[in-house]
Amino acid sequence: MDQELLDRIVAVTTAEGTLARTMGIKILSASGTEVTGTMPVAGNVQPYGLLHGGASCVLAETIGSLAAALHAGLGRVVVGIEISATHHRAARDGEVTAVATLAHGGRTLATYDIVISDSAGRRVCTSRLTCLIRDQVPAREGNGVVPLRDQGIIGG
Repeated sequence: MDQELLDRIVAVTTAEGTLARTMGIKILSASGTEVTGTMPVAGNVQPYGLLHGGASCVLAETIGSLAAALHAGLGRVVVGIEISATHHRAARDGEVTAVATLAHGGRTLATYDIVISDSAGRRVCTSRLTCLIRDQVPAREGNGVVPLRDQGIIGG
């Protein structure tokens, strides 16, 4: 996959109107075997001022799904079908960094192990995401964002 196409897919992942954008998720590097992203703790906390466990799951699913989409390739779509998360320690400030690493990459399923660490490099959360990979049905991108076809990411 060329760099321009990769940049466009990453941009769609964090585009205006997506949950990833709302939560401040940034993608640092991306491939089908590993994706790294960050998210600020501020704005993503629960009432005690700690990073919300659900925010960790959103970060994990965002980068894991992006990795699965890159693994699947053009003309295929991915949907998360299972996510688990173990929360090891609290994060109170700064940002957290997540690394999704391919555990299994098949034709119909892709599974990623995701480690989320705080600014000091301490493990905050361990997550596992499994995505279903399907052939794309024409004109069925309607997920509330501008279809990938209209953005020139997939063919017409």
